[in-house]
Amino acid sequence: MSNTDSFIDEVTEEVRRDRTFAYIKRYGWIVGLAVVVVVGGAAWNEWTKAQEQAEAEAFGDSLLDASTAETPEQRADALGMIEAPDATASAIVAQMRAQQLVEAGDTEGAITALNEVAADGELPRIYRDIAAFKALLIAPETQDTDARRVSLEALAAPGAPLRLLALEELAYLEAGAGNRDLAIETLTRILNDAEVAPDQRQRVRDALTALGADPEAAAQ
Repeated sequence: MSNTDSFIDEVTEEVRRDRTFAYIKRYGWIVGLAVVVVVGGAAWNEWTKAQEQAEAEAFGDSLLDASTAETPEQRADALGMIEAPDATASAIVAQMRAQQLVEAGDTEGAITALNEVAADGELPRIYRDIAAFKALLIAPETQDTDARRVSLEALAAPGAPLRLLALEELAYLEAGAGNRDLAIETLTRILNDAEVAPDQRQRVRDALTALGADPEAAAQ
């Protein structure tokens, strides 16, 4: 390589270095800002996770404390004082509290608590339907039959998460009302449903037998 070539290379390298420094001086703040954003975002995520974990632990501790109270009344009161971290957790607490109210003999209070959950349109349907179904199960026998039928039919609609359980209750309702044929027809629908669970299938077979129907003939 000649002296001229060497000189040209040195000048070219110097020009590149100067340009690099110029770019860094001009745009280096962007890189710095990006670093701050990345580091800050990671720190925020860690802080958020820590907060969520702390809330979950506090919520779990409060549930445990409430469950160790001596009487159903005390457990219901303790559950009523819990501040749930979100709507879903609140629905779970409300259903737990309803169970304690039932054990304490306050059926009306339990039904009210469950119906509040069932009416909360912000909750996923499964939580609302479970609450509504439980409220129907613990309702006194003096409840209006037609109103109960309408509620169960809504829970037994196609695609509803508790469809088969609601149909079973409808069958028992019709049997109690003297509508034997309709009860058998409803139980047969359950028995032949591909989604029926084994334990429910056995209950339905027993119910058909009790109504004087042949489960084997009813099954397709």
